[in-house]
Amino acid sequence: MRIVVSGTHASGKSTLIADFARRSAGFEVCPDPYELLDEGFDGPDVDAFLAQLWLAADRLVELPAGARVIAERGPLDFVAYLDALDALGRPAAPAAVRRRGLATAVEAMRHVDLLVVLPLSAHDHIEVPEDEDPELRTAMDAALLDLVDDPVVVAETRVLEVSGTPEKRLTQLVAAAAG
Repeated sequence: MRIVVSGTHASGKSTLIADFARRSAGFEVCPDPYELLDEGFDGPDVDAFLAQLWLAADRLVELPAGARVIAERGPLDFVAYLDALDALGRPAAPAAVRRRGLATAVEAMRHVDLLVVLPLSAHDHIEVPEDEDPELRTAMDAALLDLVDDPVVVAETRVLEVSGTPEKRLTQLVAAAAG
């Protein structure tokens, strides 16, 4: 089973993946694409998000059908970040580049069996400091939820939104992965 865990920064992705990997033997963990970049980026900007989008898409397309993988972030995360930059009026990728990124993400999502989305919720009590750019965090969350609500974008992928405590999130993921 090929699983992607998506969500804005500081939404609990790493915790959920680590908990799942400890409980579910035989799954390879693919780290956040940011950790795999060769170049150092100063912060969240178009170039960094595009580089991560292409990397996330390539690694999904390269996975064999029977792979047992859980990946932190997929290409939709970075399409959502690009859309969020545009919505916030920050320097953004041209519309044609965003469309190409979306098309790449849609194709890559055909290689995903389960997309787990962690929407922001006040009930989850994950607070972030100002240096984590809460405005971008909120805008990305909204953009990602719009993307996963589009049946064309996730046409062949089962989508699961998880919420609650880390234990409840893990229970929801384990049940979905088993069924």
